[in-house]
Amino acid sequence: MPVLAASVLAADHGRLRADAEAALDAGADWIHLDVMDGQFVPNLTLGPGTAEALAPLCASRDTLLDVHLMTEEPGRFMEPFIEAGADVLTVHAEAAPHLHRVVQSVRNAGVAAGVALNPATPLGALDEVLPLLDLVLVMSVNPGFGGQDFILETPDKLRRLCRRIEEQGASARVEVDGGIGPDNAAEVTRAGAEVLVAGSAVFGGEEGVAANVDALRAATAQQHAA
Repeated sequence: MPVLAASVLAADHGRLRADAEAALDAGADWIHLDVMDGQFVPNLTLGPGTAEALAPLCASRDTLLDVHLMTEEPGRFMEPFIEAGADVLTVHAEAAPHLHRVVQSVRNAGVAAGVALNPATPLGALDEVLPLLDLVLVMSVNPGFGGQDFILETPDKLRRLCRRIEEQGASARVEVDGGIGPDNAAEVTRAGAEVLVAGSAVFGGEEGVAANVDALRAATAQQHAA
């Protein structure tokens, strides 16, 4: 069964901890934090203070705080989020000209290192760092805003990534982020995604968080049973 990472970007920011707790109570596995700097993407979101507020909750539930840096110069932001309690720290290949150095610095800090790829970024951008990675995040929307439509070509990219990981003898987990919901959760799982980031599909709508998580779990369970 894939890991479900609940993206609190889509939660009620006036009750962020309570919404994160509700997602974990409902069966989400990780809490996912989308950090945007208004430069790399046209939006400004959550900072190290949010990570610091959510880290004790994740620690108390023996789960992971999954931090996704959508920022220019990610090296400037790594240390504050590591100190705030990030368990996984993912940077964008497009934003890090010294990607190997950044990845190595994250690993040296004892934090799991991930690299994210925008929809138009080729998988070859990973070749020199793939053996070092704990996670590869494939964006299935153009980053910057929640609630976007899933890019239909994503499953093919996921399949090609999985082949590349196998060919290189790497062990990185494959994560997918953007427009994930019950209608495509089985498809991306079938394509090789091991971690599904869901925001609007967890915190949106009128059914409530528990029902939303159940719907995502049901979709992936069908794939798992098949």
